[in-house]
Amino acid sequence: MTREDAFRIANDWNAAWNARDVERVLAHVDNGVSFTSPTALAVVGMATVNGKAALREYWGKALSQITGLRFTMDRIVWDEHTRELAIIYQAEINGHRKMVSENLVFGSHGLIVRAEVFHGAGI
Repeated sequence: MTREDAFRIANDWNAAWNARDVERVLAHVDNGVSFTSPTALAVVGMATVNGKAALREYWGKALSQITGLRFTMDRIVWDEHTRELAIIYQAEINGHRKMVSENLVFGSHGLIVRAEVFHGAGI
């Protein structure tokens, strides 16, 4: 995976979330993904969601509770050696803004195998 591939995926990830298109986001995810987020803990009662089907269910439930959603990318950081992509963005959810970093680790097949989301304080 090249730097250009990583940037293309980051831009598509952002656009897909702004379109609320979970299936488009999931197209970048491996079936055996491990996804950790403080929002997952709040929505489904566990911080780490394992597997693409469980991630689909979590994201669907989370989106059903959101009336307004807009992600504005700040920057993208790609580490070719660890195959880790950090997408740092401003999230506006239901009128509240905060900075977020989604750290996505890619397997050799180009799909996300592990992810962790970090949320900052409201801005």
